[in-house]
Amino acid sequence: MYQCCIFDLDGTLINSIKAISYTANLTLKKYELGPVDEEHYKIFIGDGYKKLIERALIYCGDKDLIHYEDALITYMEYFKVHCMHEVKAYDGIKDMLDYLKKNNIKIAVLSNKPHERTIDNVEGIFGTEYFDKISGEKDDVKRKPDPEGAIITAKELEVLPEHCLYIGDTSTDMKTGIGAGMDTVGVTWGFRSREELESYNPQYVIDHPSAIIDIIKNIKGENKID
Repeated sequence: MYQCCIFDLDGTLINSIKAISYTANLTLKKYELGPVDEEHYKIFIGDGYKKLIERALIYCGDKDLIHYEDALITYMEYFKVHCMHEVKAYDGIKDMLDYLKKNNIKIAVLSNKPHERTIDNVEGIFGTEYFDKISGEKDDVKRKPDPEGAIITAKELEVLPEHCLYIGDTSTDMKTGIGAGMDTVGVTWGFRSREELESYNPQYVIDHPSAIIDIIKNIKGENKID
């Protein structure tokens, strides 16, 4: 029986592509580069803001990353202001979280987004009542896809990895969940394709947050997944 759900944030719980693309394009504009469209940012994100900026600069022609170090500082300054820009929860997420909370399933967020901005997004959209643990990128924990963060989260919540569901929308997330020894769920409403997710053979690939409820009920023996 699952006792804990660990969620990626961007592209899984919230649609934050406009905030990320807006902030990154403001950063690029400082160096007379860009803009880059949202569809490219959906590919650039997932591995932390440093890789995001690196990929955006290279895409815009700064192949030697001349502006990289300054751009990291600039992006973080802008993102502190704009991290909530047009951010919203995906349809069905809050109903799913309500179900998990009602059924005493622990809920956590594990993101490669900077830790402070992760908290801003989670609490700004969902408040402070849902989540038992919120973790963004920190210097003392290896970034996803290393499973360290997921394993630490389970340990701190006193749940064995085999009793956790790990849920995310990118290949980074599939590697994280599988590497942590957790049943892993790929979600198709985020930033990557079903084909990308299925190529990692997660236990589940789903098209709507309500399917997480179905998974939990199925394991509890309440019903079967259609």
